Amino acid sequence: MTTLTVTTRGQVTFRKDVLHHLGIHPGEKIELDMLPDGRVSLKAARPAGTIDGFVGLLAGKTRKVASLEEIDAAASSGWARRE
Repeated sequence: MTTLTVTTRGQVTFRKDVLHHLGIHPGEKIELDMLPDGRVSLKAARPAGTIDGFVGLLAGKTRKVASLEEIDAAASSGWARRE
């Protein structure tokens, strides 16, 4: 178990091994959930994806441009598990 010390300003500094375990790098955020029994749950805050981030995800990865009909056919065959 790791013990942390609270400063007079109410701040806590996490040791490098704790931050490494959480996968947290300088400038990133930590989520803290307060549980009813006085405990807390601590984890790295991972930003949720946005539609803006998703839309440009594959931009520039291919030169082929699919028509709406081709996209619809690919989606239909995917749902039907056909290739």
